Amino acid sequence: MDPLLLEWLDILVRWTHVITGIAWIGASFYFNWLESHFRPLETPKDRVEGEVWLVHGGGFYRVEKFAVAPPTLPKELHWFKWEAAFTWISGILLLALLYYVGSTGDFLTIDALAPYGIGAAIAVSLATIAISWTVYDLLWKSAWAEGNPGGAMAVTFAGLVLVAYVLSHIMTAHAAYIHVGAVIGTIMTANVWMIIIPNQRELVEATAAGTKPEGKYAKQAKFRSLHNNYFTLPIVFIMLSKNWASTWGHEWNWAILAGVAVCGIAVRHFFNRRNKGGAREAVWLLPAAAVGMVVLFYVVRG
Repeated sequence: MDPLLLEWLDILVRWTHVITGIAWIGASFYFNWLESHFRPLETPKDRVEGEVWLVHGGGFYRVEKFAVAPPTLPKELHWFKWEAAFTWISGILLLALLYYVGSTGDFLTIDALAPYGIGAAIAVSLATIAISWTVYDLLWKSAWAEGNPGGAMAVTFAGLVLVAYVLSHIMTAHAAYIHVGAVIGTIMTANVWMIIIPNQRELVEATAAGTKPEGKYAKQAKFRSLHNNYFTLPIVFIMLSKNWASTWGHEWNWAILAGVAVCGIAVRHFFNRRNKGGAREAVWLLPAAAVGMVVLFYVVRG
């Protein structure tokens, strides 16, 4: 492909990826903030769980949250899903531009697959993404995960670290980071389109039919949304990682990525706890994350 054309395609796709990613992550942060700030109404309303008052841009806003669903549906209902779709689509296109188009599969370091060229490299790339989502989804649909969310979260993190470790040994350094980002981004997008949105449709359809929606659908959607909330800071780091060769270029690059992810998750957890009024109990997370980054610096420095 013409190098100049490839560069401008990269500009357009990467710009789209960043813009839609900002919109998606911003919506995720906003709704998780809302969830933590709903307060009971002074005068109770039918099925209304709580409300939040806000001031922004010269106006006052009141947001109400219904317990499961309202008695009737409005004519227009806004869905937040296309931000996720276009972030993922542009991300996959960017992955293809970087590693598939005009490549010989040289982002792989597996000599055994060298004779099979780019076809084998693309198969490994796509299979890693698809298998990772499948395993994650099966885990979180299991009865064990429902009864042991903390343990399932630990297994999820360990699984992603394993993916990073394996990829760092079969792909070139930065390609491994980008593919870990593709795995996490696919999990987040699939959470929206395969769990959150279908479950919300169940609530909408039950409400429209005049039947009582099942609370389990709202619970599942909220839980996967919380997963996405904790994934955001690690994936933003990966999106920007091209600028930091000392991380992905290190011999322990997979461990560096895991350490940075832990720091990002700690920061996100602090803000989630603060939004719920638990800032004092969680304030230690910020200095702990800072110390963690200092430790990572000295590990990289050697």
